[in-house]
Amino acid sequence: MSEDNPFNHNEIDDVIHGRLRLGVMAYLSAASPAIFGELRDKVATSDGNLSTHLKKLEDAGYIAQEKRFVGKKPQTRVFLTDKGRKAWIVWIGRMEAIMKAAE
Repeated sequence: MSEDNPFNHNEIDDVIHGRLRLGVMAYLSAASPAIFGELRDKVATSDGNLSTHLKKLEDAGYIAQEKRFVGKKPQTRVFLTDKGRKAWIVWIGRMEAIMKAAE
């Protein structure tokens, strides 16, 4: 955090800060792993849109996906990685610092 500018928005992680990705990270921080369909319903989006955002989070190393079969049905589980949990905590800290500076 910049001491001379507590409102420095340049330190906000853009990968997390996107609205849908923010919802994914928030949900996974409490419910990791989550089944793809459960996660889709919690963040209220389509399969394709969620897949696109999960790819961005996965490319950053924040989540991992595991594809498997339950019976004969495919199932994707989404996990928050250690790197993702750390990034989430940093993001929360940055938001708290900005809010505190606004008091």
